[in-house]
Amino acid sequence: MTHTTPRAPTRPSVCVYCGSRAGANPSFEREAQKLGRAIAGAGWQLVYGAGDIGLMGAVARSAQAVGGDTFGVIPVHLLEREVGKRDLSRFVVTETMHERKKVMFMNAQAIVVLPGGAGSLDELFEVLTWRQLGLHAKPIFLLDTDGYWQPLLALLRHVIDQGFADESLMGYLTPVATAEELARALRAALSARSAVNE
Repeated sequence: MTHTTPRAPTRPSVCVYCGSRAGANPSFEREAQKLGRAIAGAGWQLVYGAGDIGLMGAVARSAQAVGGDTFGVIPVHLLEREVGKRDLSRFVVTETMHERKKVMFMNAQAIVVLPGGAGSLDELFEVLTWRQLGLHAKPIFLLDTDGYWQPLLALLRHVIDQGFADESLMGYLTPVATAEELARALRAALSARSAVNE
């Protein structure tokens, strides 16, 4: 049996976790659209959950509208519920949610979390825990549209204050207020990672 080494990505890829709903605040969708355009405009690949609804669909359609490269990953049981978007550059169907998260994570150099619900929190806490354990060094950004993530950041501060995590936990997350600020932070982070890997 022969083994081949996977080729390194030809362009930086950004994994975006976000809601399959648009949310109550119209700013959530507007910022998601701006982010999709920014990722495509920078020449990065969008890696996301392959849905065509909610913030997921907003990010992907906006990236596609300006010629962006899109890589969607969806488990078979969510194909109908999340309206699997089959016109992406790459469309992968997995058997399980765990496999979906693994494929998304492994195919990105940075993680971005937009407003979302329990699923987005699950994805965030998995990569945050892995970062805390030293299993990866990928940057994790929170798009804190209109302060959406402030209660979460307060909870993490409480966890630290109560002795269940070190102060370093807060350093693994970078909250940013707007898609424009996020694009600048991503550019800096991806440039730094590229320099380290050269």
